[in-house]
Amino acid sequence: FPLFLLNPTTFCHSTHLVSSSKIKVFTFAEVSNHNNAKDCWLIISASGAFSSITAKIQGLCLSREVYNVTKFLEDHPGGGEVLLSATGKDATDDFEHVGHSTSARAMLDEYYVGDIGSSTIATKVEYIPPKQPYYNQDKTTEFIVKLLQFLVPLIILGVAFGVRFYTKQSA
Repeated sequence: FPLFLLNPTTFCHSTHLVSSSKIKVFTFAEVSNHNNAKDCWLIISASGAFSSITAKIQGLCLSREVYNVTKFLEDHPGGGEVLLSATGKDATDDFEHVGHSTSARAMLDEYYVGDIGSSTIATKVEYIPPKQPYYNQDKTTEFIVKLLQFLVPLIILGVAFGVRFYTKQSA
């Protein structure tokens, strides 16, 4: 028999109990603002058999949890862009679709920051692409400059050889 049912002041978070006074509840709009490489939060529904059972018990468990995964962006095996593309919406389907291991699911606990009020989640969410970092925008112009620095001397050299070739034949 689950002992947490005897104490109505506890909520479930993954597979351990957290006092309700310590749980921070965010709105969907608050979490949606954390959608870039310097501040990346995800909304993922409680996972695992224990929490899915308790999630069905009205009033005892908030079903969606908020994770600040900013520090994990560089270490994520699929790349940080995968995480950034899951911001601004309920990322549960994205998370479950990949089929994360038990250890990957356990890692979520260290990034947990609170829960989200289920009434604040929009029914239809429009995809908001992550903001591109400034350094990526400069790489195209930087590439063009380097390409021109290489090509212009080659063109000048080619013209010089062409002029030399034609002036030598006419003389």
